[in-house]
Amino acid sequence: MTADVCVVGGGPAGLVLGLLLARGGVPVTVLEKHADFLRDFRGDTVHASTLDLLDTLGLGAAVRARPHRDVDELRITVDSQTYTLADFTRLPGRHRYLTFMPQWDLLDLLAEEAGRYPGFTLLRSTEATDVLREDGRVVGVRARGPSGEVEVRAGLTVAADGRGSVVRERLGLTPVDYGAPMDVLWFRLPRAEADPVGLDMRVGAGGLLLLIDRGEYFQIAYVIGKGSYDAVVAAGLDRFRDRVAALAPHLGDRVDHIASWEDVKVLTVQVNRLRRWYAPGVLLIGDAAHAMSPIGGVGINLAVQDAVAAARLLTAPILERRLSSRVLAKVQRRRSLPTIGTQTMQVVIQRAFLGRLLTARRPIDAPLPVRLLRRFPALQAVPARVIGVGFRPERLHRS
Repeated sequence: MTADVCVVGGGPAGLVLGLLLARGGVPVTVLEKHADFLRDFRGDTVHASTLDLLDTLGLGAAVRARPHRDVDELRITVDSQTYTLADFTRLPGRHRYLTFMPQWDLLDLLAEEAGRYPGFTLLRSTEATDVLREDGRVVGVRARGPSGEVEVRAGLTVAADGRGSVVRERLGLTPVDYGAPMDVLWFRLPRAEADPVGLDMRVGAGGLLLLIDRGEYFQIAYVIGKGSYDAVVAAGLDRFRDRVAALAPHLGDRVDHIASWEDVKVLTVQVNRLRRWYAPGVLLIGDAAHAMSPIGGVGINLAVQDAVAAARLLTAPILERRLSSRVLAKVQRRRSLPTIGTQTMQVVIQRAFLGRLLTARRPIDAPLPVRLLRRFPALQAVPARVIGVGFRPERLHRS
């Protein structure tokens, strides 16, 4: 099988890139190792800049028709005091909020739209196992599909297969690790009508809880020290439930819904990036190029913006048969600044706040920047823009 472009990975970055390339007339094949997109506790945040992109593609109404929840602020509660960290109503433009929707709904929508273009092919249940090389250049991938081994030969291979990228590993590329003091436990609990709405962060000695209002339930992130999952399990499920209830007392009457450790998903947090995102015949984007901390929930947005920039910079060179490593380098140059800026912000927060919090044995005070945001509410627009829009939003021209 041949294509102008083979995209490995059917997540937000891979499907957005596949859609935009096909929309521009480039034959593209996307490989997705699963049969469907139905997996829980994946990034569900659709940021304002991504919503702008979906509007440009004519998908705004379709997004609103899918199950979703709009959130217009991010709050943090420290020692019984609640502060607003980010006020998304201060954002410019039409979308002055974040939208939370199951990632599988977003991916289904993108796949359906991409399928309207004759040059788009999505191969489900097809997992890349190696790259194909000729004369020192990547010329496609070898994959394992429902009918056995398959080769997809392409003028350009794009790795959008996440932080465990097979393509990156086969190329022998190792990202620079910037460290993270925490891992995250994801689970869900029922939500009552009287519960707080929106996005809520609860902080206490040795722990942090993030509650994402999903309407009928909360999707909850419980932050633990790096590598401490086994110790949390050893302390027992009752102890874990008690810690959750202590951080969010209004959930105390339903923590028994965490019936076993099977109800808890572990995310091993990484913050890293490649020195070079490309090689002859191959480009890496999204988490394959730069794994993000969950701080700010910006990973999806960065990946989508990578895809938009790549499509805009690569479509003409691909169609005109003048694609080169020099063109691929333009994608990295375009996306390096927002990636480095975002990761630097995340690392500073990790070191200055989270590292101290996770080792604290007594309640801590709200950090000075948080107190300043309360005193000067206009400043809440700054974190709102960093989270909701990003350092360098990418845009498309309307058709």
